[in-house]
Amino acid sequence: MKSSAVVSNVLACGLLALRGAQAVTLSPNTQDLFDESMNFLDTIYDRSASYLYYFYYPLAAGPHETRSSVWYATGLLQRNKGDDVEQAVKIIKAVIGDQEKNKTLQWFGDYTVYPEQPTVGTEAYPAVIYNSWDPNWRGFIGTNLIVIYEEFQHLLPQDVQGLIVESMVNNTIGDSYRVGGVDDDNLFPSYSNPSLMRAVASGWTGRKVNDANMTAAGEMYAQEILDLFNLNNTLSEFNSGTYAGVSIYALTLWAKYMPQDSIMGQNGARMLKQVWETTAALYNPLLRNLAGPWDRSYGYDMNKYVAILGIYLWSLLGKDQAFGEKSRVWSLAHADDFEYAPLIAVLAPFHDSLVSDCTIASLKSTREHTVTTSAFAPPHDMVPRNVTTWMYANLTIGAESFRQDVLGGARADNSQWNPAVVQWARPYDSSVGYMTLHASEMALDVGVAPYALNLTYPAGNSSSSFTFLIAPNPLGQKRDITDLADINGLKFEVGGTVDPKPQSTFCGLVGGTCSIIHGFEFWNLTFTMPAGSTEVPSITFKFELE
Repeated sequence: MKSSAVVSNVLACGLLALRGAQAVTLSPNTQDLFDESMNFLDTIYDRSASYLYYFYYPLAAGPHETRSSVWYATGLLQRNKGDDVEQAVKIIKAVIGDQEKNKTLQWFGDYTVYPEQPTVGTEAYPAVIYNSWDPNWRGFIGTNLIVIYEEFQHLLPQDVQGLIVESMVNNTIGDSYRVGGVDDDNLFPSYSNPSLMRAVASGWTGRKVNDANMTAAGEMYAQEILDLFNLNNTLSEFNSGTYAGVSIYALTLWAKYMPQDSIMGQNGARMLKQVWETTAALYNPLLRNLAGPWDRSYGYDMNKYVAILGIYLWSLLGKDQAFGEKSRVWSLAHADDFEYAPLIAVLAPFHDSLVSDCTIASLKSTREHTVTTSAFAPPHDMVPRNVTTWMYANLTIGAESFRQDVLGGARADNSQWNPAVVQWARPYDSSVGYMTLHASEMALDVGVAPYALNLTYPAGNSSSSFTFLIAPNPLGQKRDITDLADINGLKFEVGGTVDPKPQSTFCGLVGGTCSIIHGFEFWNLTFTMPAGSTEVPSITFKFELE
């Protein structure tokens, strides 16, 4: 049965046209985003190498980085001052020159992670997917080359135009080697962000070189993605502050560059609109955060890490709403994703025209409402994940039920998987507190209501436990959190079948009993079952704002 997000007390948005007019100049918000990002990238560009330095957490000592350099080249072409075009051409030639040309290798058509790296596949540097080589670089870099070709062809020498097309042919052929579940690859249509990029890269390149098979491959893959999306009008990779941003980018290319005889051209703008409607319903403007649950996250508070969705919010609403007016974005956790900003800015005139006034109003709304929807990510989801999130001005509670064959969500990564999340405004300093479930079971039932959360492990037993990552208190409040009563800004009443007294540990930057996750420190509160219990493991919370 087809379902869609049900948003109570939120304005219903009307249908958008499939095409939007491309503006000649950037809006004030987008220009501000573009200028600040380029000013930062200018400082880490190495003109002698034609690459950006590797800016990542933890900071790399010396090497350059490939993907971000192409994003910067897009910004240089947009700015087009002094020798910007000359530098952009050098970057494009350097990156394409380092593309793998051996068709027998699994990483054929891929680009280096960084140009100084040893040769992938040697004894000294074995081929390890998502490590020594990253198959998603084909999508990130290849689709960016499409944008450069489409938007700035008039600035590029003829030979560089040819290099881009040739690179995309190799890119697309190499990406066709990817089969989910084979050779350690995990690219299924439900892996939304690289799947969306793969489809448009294949469809665009096939049309550009008149290769009917390549064109058809892109269309068929797009149809598989679309079939999953149409089940609930949601991405399989649901509600990720980072990867929703990448998917929005890819859908922008579907809508902007694919013709109307393409499945992508017919559906890109509609899908983008629906992703934004769900995102807007789950966004809390006072907390500056996307409410949970999050299928994949690189942090627990978007005020403290760069989520690509935040870059889009800057373009749509302004920096203050996205990160805070005085925020030094380059200093936040996962700051390397700020390097994406020039590419997002170049596409913003078209993209932003597809986001309705109603969706913008929803992004700014603080009224109480509930969101219910579903998402489905086969092959690891046994059934669709049912999502319920309650939104209030200073408190959000969101969770999703699931039955999966892996631990840690469809990407099998428990460091990113957050199936139950509570966030609140702390009155002491207006900062954001958070509590997120670090799931230890492959099945979960949830109940969400105003000021309440219920979690049950239906297949659990007396050895099951519920572990929550808790934000440290703000400076000036209690240093130690040994129980729920020590948490600043929110009062807890705990029930269920667990022992109500948790075990407390700390995961810190320079100490503690466990490691930080994505740069975030946290307290680890674990609720266990009473010894010998025969009851189904469950925990319930009732919350009260201080």
